[in-house]
Amino acid sequence: MGMNAKAKATFLVLVLIQALHSIEEYYGKLWEVFPPATYVCSLVSDDLVFGFLVINVGLFAFGILGYIFLVRTGSHFGPFLAWFWIIIEVANGIVHPAWSIDEGGYTPGVLTAPFLLITSIYLIKLMAKNSESQT
Repeated sequence: MGMNAKAKATFLVLVLIQALHSIEEYYGKLWEVFPPATYVCSLVSDDLVFGFLVINVGLFAFGILGYIFLVRTGSHFGPFLAWFWIIIEVANGIVHPAWSIDEGGYTPGVLTAPFLLITSIYLIKLMAKNSESQT
């Protein structure tokens, strides 16, 4: 159940797109306008900006370290990390546009969310194809 070179590279691209997504959310002050983000950031710090930064820098570090030590090296935990990341990004890719539709306009993260969704779907395809070739 390993990952081929394309799937590994796509995982890295997905982590990098998530970084851009976090930057968009930061500039849009997601913690001020999205109650779940407000709550999660408040669990980290009373300073919501600091909480947001800790969570998002931590997420990015987790993704990069996971890529370096699990995905790139071919660890048997790499595919599990990839599927975990796919779930997060598919949710991001669906929730942000739905939220924008509900609000009737721009919401922080909506510009990069489609790239997360498309890249996640592509990674799903690669993972499924790779899984089929190993059976």
